[in-house]
This record gives sequence, structure tokens and C-alpha cells, in this order.
Amino acid sequence: MEAGEGKERFLKQRQVLIFFVLLGIAQAASEPRRYSVAEEMESGSFVANLLKDLGLEVNELAARGARVISKGKKTRLHFDRQTGDLLLNEKLDREELCGLAEPCVLPFQVLLENPLQFFQAELRIRDINDHSPVFLDKEIILKISESITPGTTFLIERAQDLDVGSNSLQSYTVSPNSHFHLKLQDSPDGVLPQLVLDKALDREQQAEIRLTLTALDGGTPPRTGTALVHIEVLDINDNAPEFAKRFYEVQVLENSPIGFLVAIVSASDLDVGTYGEISYVFSQASEEIRKTFQINAKSGELFLTQKLDFESTQTYTLNIQATDGGGLSGSCVVFVQVMDLNDNPPELTMSTFIDHIPENLQETIIAVFRVSDPDSGDNGRMVCSIQDDLPFFLKPSVENFYTLVTNTALDRETRAEYNITITVTDLGTPRLKTQHHLTVTVSDVNDNAPAFSQSAYTLRVRENNSPALHIGSVSATDRDSGANAQVTYSLLPPHDPQLPLASLVSINAANGQLFALRSLDFEALRAFEFRVGAADRGSPALSSQALVRVLVVDDNDNSPFVLYPPQNGSAPCTELVPRAAEAGYLVTKVVAVDGDSGQNAWLSYQLLRATEPGLFGVWAHNGEVRTARPLSERDAVQHRLLVLVKDNGEPPLSASVTLHVLLVDGFSQPYLPLPDAAAAEARADPLTVYLVVALASVSSLFLLSVLGFVAVRLGRRSRAASGGGCSVPEGPFAGHLVDVSGAGTLSHSYQYEVCLTGDSGTNEFKFLKPIIPNFVGEGTGRGTEENSHFRNHFGFS
Repeated sequence: MEAGEGKERFLKQRQVLIFFVLLGIAQAASEPRRYSVAEEMESGSFVANLLKDLGLEVNELAARGARVISKGKKTRLHFDRQTGDLLLNEKLDREELCGLAEPCVLPFQVLLENPLQFFQAELRIRDINDHSPVFLDKEIILKISESITPGTTFLIERAQDLDVGSNSLQSYTVSPNSHFHLKLQDSPDGVLPQLVLDKALDREQQAEIRLTLTALDGGTPPRTGTALVHIEVLDINDNAPEFAKRFYEVQVLENSPIGFLVAIVSASDLDVGTYGEISYVFSQASEEIRKTFQINAKSGELFLTQKLDFESTQTYTLNIQATDGGGLSGSCVVFVQVMDLNDNPPELTMSTFIDHIPENLQETIIAVFRVSDPDSGDNGRMVCSIQDDLPFFLKPSVENFYTLVTNTALDRETRAEYNITITVTDLGTPRLKTQHHLTVTVSDVNDNAPAFSQSAYTLRVRENNSPALHIGSVSATDRDSGANAQVTYSLLPPHDPQLPLASLVSINAANGQLFALRSLDFEALRAFEFRVGAADRGSPALSSQALVRVLVVDDNDNSPFVLYPPQNGSAPCTELVPRAAEAGYLVTKVVAVDGDSGQNAWLSYQLLRATEPGLFGVWAHNGEVRTARPLSERDAVQHRLLVLVKDNGEPPLSASVTLHVLLVDGFSQPYLPLPDAAAAEARADPLTVYLVVALASVSSLFLLSVLGFVAVRLGRRSRAASGGGCSVPEGPFAGHLVDVSGAGTLSHSYQYEVCLTGDSGTNEFKFLKPIIPNFVGEGTGRGTEENSHFRNHFGFS
């Protein structure tokens, strides 16, 4: 949910930012707003309230992220977001900031981050009269020849005043005297004081004159500075030094070393001797010039005494005076132009930076920054760039501002973090550059559904398992992160409403492990399938499905079950075998089934015990009981056979069945003794048994002869009337149907009609056509096929 809200918030911010960037560009071209403040005000002093100019309310300032950005590294202004007041962050010294330049203006910008908007503004620093005029030389020495005529003007070194405007130096006064008066001359650099000789000098009357020169500024109250003018009266010197050129112009690289020869000035004097000896000095040089340059008084060579800095001062104007030994002087001007070098790398100031952005957003503003270079010309022109293989681009704005914007929607699953290097390069020689490194992390959005390792799983479970058995696992992964990648597993409702899935299996929601809740029975449920769902915890949650197929593996847990002879009858079934049967005669067939499958249901038959060993045998594969040799009169009448039926499982299971076999001379005997009576007779004396059998045989032959005669007559009439039929035996064979059914090797119930053929010499049973009333909903072909399968399986013809 938080990821969704974050995405919506960033979409709104992006729209507002794009709107206000365009608005800020339009407003940036307008005239800047101007404010003023007097210098030397204490830190925290009020400058202005910007609410009206910004068009905002107080409660909007913090939300809009208002801030003041000044040029340079120092932060001289402070913007109070609580009140909208613009305050001083430190004392401002106009002379330190601007020197003699007027007006003294500090440009700054008001930046509103959310949405992005710029306001250009200027702060003018008003000068106060905090500096008095100062003469660099407290004593000014003038050597004037006595031959100088009245009206001659003598230039005096002027005072320096760091204030500007009305607070700067305005006038000079000189102490009253009889030889000189003060003349003020206007120049571009200010008022120049000059002494004018009113009266010829006479060295013999007065060898020196001392005057007090006072400089006054225009402040209220005015400030003053004084210097002593010491005038030495010299002998006549009628030639003043003259420079070869009145104006020298030189260019010096700012990286020139200390002691570098800047220029050589040269003056000549037509006088000889002391009056022709020339010395060179600076005239009316500022303190900065005196610190930066030095002139050789004898040779006129001009040297550097400290390194130049183009970014601090671009030009110097040097007034050089050449004075001969007689006190006469001439002057020239040396204009020194400092040549810029590319010695300052570009600077990058970051205003806004967002280091976490949601994926799948279009054109998101990542950062707002400003670049600058204090050099000039190509040395100060800059090119800004980032790496080419990133989905970001730089968009230039006003006043060297840039915005870093995404070029396309980001995909966290492809790349979760970007290291961006912003490179700012100037166009100077050699080129200098500055790099700024940013790390942007892409936060996750739930845009990937869990994916199963397989679309379908097949699990095998052996039946009769213990409850809560771990039968297998499913596994799904999610390419998202955090809660969006946490997968929860669940069972989905089955397609078959009859499948009790909730009582069969369960799943661990945390790791996808599947467990069987109860013991499974192969004979009841051989296989089932269901679907498993995997859902993440994102908002909204995403999910996927996989099919799980469970195969129940058969276990040998069912013993063979004998279908025939039936085991639950009240009286055992007796098989009749004529004594005339030959070896291999089919006595009966043991029919058994097994509820298991595969080799667990493969049955084999074995004769365990017999009343008379060697007389009967059981076929191992189909359970047929056949005579092993021809019968003889000496063989007992009744036999008991114990047949073992065993499956092929591990370990094998078995069942046994007892067969009762009665040897008869023919199937027309009217009475068959019960098994108990036969057993009693078997225990009697064998001779008695033989006599009884012989007597019974004679009686039977007689009876059969009579019945045969009658049957022949009746059979002829019956064939004449109906064309033939199947006779139904009477006596102990009360029924004519044998029902064989089961769920193992036989898949259907069969009913066969059994009758005795009238013309059979061996009196064998004949299985005629099957009666198939039990096949419901199956075609005739299926019944015929099953009938044929039954005859082949049990060896019936």
C-alpha cells in the first residue's frame, strides 16, 4: 500500500514540477526584484519580507521548499520559512565585497523546490561612512627650486578613502601660509590636490616649509585625514625628467611568478650632475599596487612582488614619477592587463536531489543543480554531461541551472541502483572538469506475479501412508522485493466438487510443502489432482497457479480372494469326476482375484495337500485343477485338495481353498453322499467300500439302460416336435447357473448356463453361451469380447 501511495505522490509531484519549471523559466526572464541594506548591519538583521513578491502565504513556504541561493560558497542571506523574512546571515562589508565599485549589488535567487520555480533578485549594499581618508605617506616631501616662478603647480599625493558616493573623499585643505594655496582638480579618479606657488621662494630666507594637508569626506559628520607636507627649497634646476612614452600598456599572465619583470620605464634629463640623476617611484599608488608591484629606483624595472589573480583584479593602473637630482619630475602611466588562465575548475552546487524513486514512472526529476566557473571567456564556458548508457538526461534551465530527469520508466528487476556521474567541463586550455557522483535507488512496485518452478507437479505417495506425511513441495519465486516478493501458498478449490481435497492434503503457506492428511488407499483412490495458488503480499496482490497431480502407489495390502469355489457357502461344493477321465482331465478351476494392481495382483496357484498325492495337479498360472494320471478303480471315491493362491507382492500374500472331488462312474447317479458320509465310508474297510461300489454300479447300469431307452424314445419325439434342446439334470444339481464375479482380474459378473449333453460318452459338463443380463450401458461387442476373455482365461471351450 505504501508503494502504491508513493507512486501516486511522485506522479503528482512530477506534473507539478514540470508545470513550475516552465513557469520558472518564464519568470526568470523578467526583471529581478531589488532590495537594499546598509553595510555593517548585525547578523540576523531584517532585509525584506518576500511573501508579497513570491505571491505565497506563510504556510506554503515550508511545503514549497523555499530557499535562497547566492553565488559563491558563502551563504550571506538566510530565508526564514516560518515568517517569509529575508535576514542577514553575517555582517556585510561593502568595501570587502565590492571595493570602489558602485553600486554594490549581490545577486541571488529564490528557489521553490516543489514545484520548481525561480525568482531573480538583487541585494544592494548601501555605503556608510565607516572609513576616514588616509594618506599612505604621513609625510610628503617636495623639493622645489627657488627658481620656480609663482603660479607653478605641484601635484600632491592624494588620500585614499574606501567609502564611495557622498561618503568618499570630497575636498582638501591646507594650513594657512604665505607661499602656497591649494587648488583642487577634478579627475575620473576623484579630486586631485595641487599646491600652487603664490610667491617666489628664497632658499636663503627659508630653506624649508612645513604645511598640514587635510582630506575631508562627505559623510555626516565628515571624517578627515592629515599628512605633513615638507617642502625643501632647492637650487636652480631648469630641466625636468621626461619619459620616452607617456603611456605604457603591458599584458601579464596571472600565473606569472614573483619577481617577474613586468615592464621597464625610462626617463631622461638634459641636466648633468646631480640634476641629471633620475630616480623612479610610484606616484599616488594604492596599497594594493604597492603590495603587488615594485620598481627599481635606478633602472625603472617593474617587478611582481605577489602573484596575480584574474578573478580578483583584471587591470592595474600604475603612475610612475621620475625625479631628477634637482627635484624636477616627470610622470608616466603603466597600464597592466592581467591575462586569464584556465586555473579554476567548474563548480557544481546541488539544490535538490531525490535518491529513491519508484519504478515504472515516466520523466521523473531526480536532481536540480547549478554550475559556475569564475574564469572568463572560453575558460568560463562549460559543458555538462552524464554517462551515455544511463536512462537519464540533463535538461538545461536558466542561470546555468540543470535538471536531471529520467529518460524512460525504470525497471527495478532489471537494475535496482544507478551510479550517476555528472561531469562539468570548461572550454579552456587545458580543459578542467569537475565530477559529482550520485547514487539513485529504484524502489520496488508490485509488477511481477509469483512464478512456479514447474507448471505441473507429479507426486507419488505409497498407500497406507501415515497421516501428516510430507509428500512433496511446490516452489514459486517473485522477482519483486520486500513484501512484494513474499510468497504465500494455498490450495485452490478443486474442479471436481466430489473430491474431498480438504481432508486429503494440506499445504504449508510459508514454504509450499504438501502433506497427506490421512492414510490413502490405492484401491479406493488411485490418483487425484488439484491446483495450488501462490500469491505475493503486494498491494494489490498478484498470484499464479500450478497443477499438482498425486499418484497413489499400490502397496501389497490385499490378500488374494477366491471367487470359486465359494468360501461362504453353507455346504461345500463338490466336484464330480468320472472314473473314466483320462490324464489332463479338467476337474475344475480355482478363480481368485486380488484388489491390488501390477505385480501385487499377479496370482499363482499351488497344490499344498491332497488326499492322494500325484492324482491331481494345479496349473500355476490359471488355477485349473486337472487329473495327473488316468483314474483307476483303486482310487478313493472322495478326495480333498488344498490349493494355495499367492500374489507376487513383496512380501507376498496368499489365501487357500479346499476342493472336494468325488469320483463317480457316471453323472446319472441319483444320490451323492454328503461329504461327512463319504468321509465315514472312507474310514470303513476298503473291501466293504468296493462291494458297495460294485453293487451301486450294477444298479446304476440297469437304471441307465431303462432311462436310456425311455430317453431315446422321448428324444425322438422331442426332436420331431422342436428340433432338439439341452436337458437339465436333476437330483443334486438344483441350479443351472454358475455366477463368477469379482473386482480383481475379472471386471464384470458372468453367468453361464451348464447342461449335460445327451449324446456324450464321457458325461462331461458343457458351458454354453453366457447369459449377460448384468452388462448395463455397454454394447454387444463389449459383451462378446468379455465372454471370449472369460472362456480363454478359465480354459473353457
